[in-house]
Amino acid sequence: MRIIIIVLSAIVVGTVAAAFAAGGDATGRDHDSVVAAFYPLAYAAEQLGGPRLRVTNLTPAGAEPHDLELSPADVATVKAARLVLLMGHGFQPQVERAARGSNARVVSLLDAPGLRRMGDDPHVWLDPLRYAVPVRAIGKVMHANAAPLLARLHALDRAYRAGLAHCAARDLVTSHAAFGYLTRRYGLRQIAVEGLVPEAEPAPRDLARAVATVRASGATTVFTEPLASPQVARTVARESGTTVSPLDPLEGLSPRALAAGADYFTVMRANLAAIRKGLGCR
Repeated sequence: MRIIIIVLSAIVVGTVAAAFAAGGDATGRDHDSVVAAFYPLAYAAEQLGGPRLRVTNLTPAGAEPHDLELSPADVATVKAARLVLLMGHGFQPQVERAARGSNARVVSLLDAPGLRRMGDDPHVWLDPLRYAVPVRAIGKVMHANAAPLLARLHALDRAYRAGLAHCAARDLVTSHAAFGYLTRRYGLRQIAVEGLVPEAEPAPRDLARAVATVRASGATTVFTEPLASPQVARTVARESGTTVSPLDPLEGLSPRALAAGADYFTVMRANLAAIRKGLGCR
């Protein structure tokens, strides 16, 4: 009986997914196209929709999603889509404007039911359990089975809990304040260098204040991001006697990372290894 139920469930999920990807209609909407604003949402849609579903990531590989400017072709893609996934709350204003002018179903994932946000910080995907909330919401709107992806997120959470349970330091010095959800989940404290020094070319007084803050924390590592300029973080590291290590906020992957087969889970596990090394975890 359990085998019959499992088979029937798979048929239902497959039928619904096929219906979701059933082609266009008279309105010009493309029923087999889901448009995602940037990588974490595109990845979730790809995993949930399977190979039949075409997912368009509006943010090109290697680009910062905050700085995204849509081309006329991008706007047309949004208008033709059946479903548009975005974070909302001004994270990518051009995507939000284009979505408002479309006939697509628009889902703002920062408004997903049950998601507990920290102020205006959109980086919920860096906490596997918080990321599970928008993943569940995407699965619901796509009529897809989210259980396998959710199970992987819970396993990732367990790996982080175990890996960060016993560390010599608890202060995570980052180049900008993207890791607040991650640090809160696992009992760390984020010190954001660019939060202390917001200017592109900081004044000597501000730079000295940032260096003093890092020294006082006892940190040995300043973490920089692959898609952002490391100049200020490197200066702070040099002046504070610390080292520099990459830590990926997963707002997007570089073309090189994609070509190497990187994805959300491989990057998150690489981040865990980098944090463990930087904080002296055992």
